[in-house]
Amino acid sequence: MTADAQPAPAFGLWERSIAARYLRAKRKNGGVGLISTISFIGVMLAVAALIIVMSIMNGFRAELLSRILGFNGHLYVAGPVLNEPMRSQALKRIRAIPGVVQATPLIEAQALVQSHGQVSGAVVRGESPADLRETPIIAKNIKAGSLDGFGQGEYGGDLILVGERLAASMGVQPGDTLTLTSPTSSATAFGSAPQSKAYTIGGVFSVGMSEYDQAFIYMPLDQAQLFFGRDDTVDEIQIKLTDPDRTAELLPAVRQAAGPGAIVSDWRDRNQAFFGALEVERWAMRLILLVVVVIAALNIISGLIMLVKNKSRDIAILRTMGAGRDAILRIFLMSGAAIGVAGTVAGIVLGVLFCIYIQPIQAFVQWVTGADVFNANVYFLSHIPAKLDWNEVIFVSAFAIAMSFLSTLAPALQASRVDPVEALRYE
Repeated sequence: MTADAQPAPAFGLWERSIAARYLRAKRKNGGVGLISTISFIGVMLAVAALIIVMSIMNGFRAELLSRILGFNGHLYVAGPVLNEPMRSQALKRIRAIPGVVQATPLIEAQALVQSHGQVSGAVVRGESPADLRETPIIAKNIKAGSLDGFGQGEYGGDLILVGERLAASMGVQPGDTLTLTSPTSSATAFGSAPQSKAYTIGGVFSVGMSEYDQAFIYMPLDQAQLFFGRDDTVDEIQIKLTDPDRTAELLPAVRQAAGPGAIVSDWRDRNQAFFGALEVERWAMRLILLVVVVIAALNIISGLIMLVKNKSRDIAILRTMGAGRDAILRIFLMSGAAIGVAGTVAGIVLGVLFCIYIQPIQAFVQWVTGADVFNANVYFLSHIPAKLDWNEVIFVSAFAIAMSFLSTLAPALQASRVDPVEALRYE
């Protein structure tokens, strides 16, 4: 080397070309071969599985949250404020709070439903027609019939709305009658007897969550007060906000507006166990799948160890030609890391495409197998949800690439420590 010669740059062209040549080499010539292919497929499938599973769990949580909070309230008020005239005054103050979209007084009680010889239990929710029309998840999801006439007539009239699955199980449709029996007793000439009355179905709604579509019936508030013997009171005031995550921020203002003695709770209190279990499940699944990524990345070690063993003569020749240990380390580091990086990129593409086209894939699998792979009665949703979180995709990608580099480090260090004299002694 002359005095003005410059050392080759790290990760230069000749190092990259040798690393690529080792990856392309045939097995009989010392290439990574079958093990590198298995390592690539393993990393790809592990990354794709992690992205798909976490996206489905994110989608499942988001769908459930949106439907539960769209159907129910974000804050709830109970206590003496539910009686008139305190209720009307409290509703005005609550509705004036910035961030409050809707404040609805309602009644919620269980009833026995009968029609065409079918009997079922149901939850009857009494709500004023105006408030019901301002509830998009109901008003915009009327699958049969309409809201016309709902709340009209004496004590709100006799029209009710029925969940789609409940209507199907009872064999009824708009225009048919349902007989509701209340557990509240009423006095008769022969003593106390349960309150029973026939109602006409005005519409059938579907919120896309079987737990609600199977169990709920909507009735005008005045009629519910009469049917369940509530007189002029209600069971609670249901409040919806522009942002459900602001409940902790707005709860003091709502408590003050509701007045003395009011009991205010939020949706987290009512669904704490459910959403807590979902969060624990998400973290547990994430950790399990990260371990799968680690196992897939560790397969690279096997391929590189075999490559180093088969290329000992080449390493020795490179060393005698002036290649330093650092150059040998970088060559084998690139050879192994390339498998991990390529597998990660392929896994990202596979995982993202799977999440984007998950509904056609679900339909295809159901068509091929003839089985319902996502039973709405079990999972509460009519289709498999998937919500891509790009921050999570970036995290998974960075983790997989980091594990790929770490897996290649030990074999690459072993290659850099090969003694040229010992390697060429018997050549």
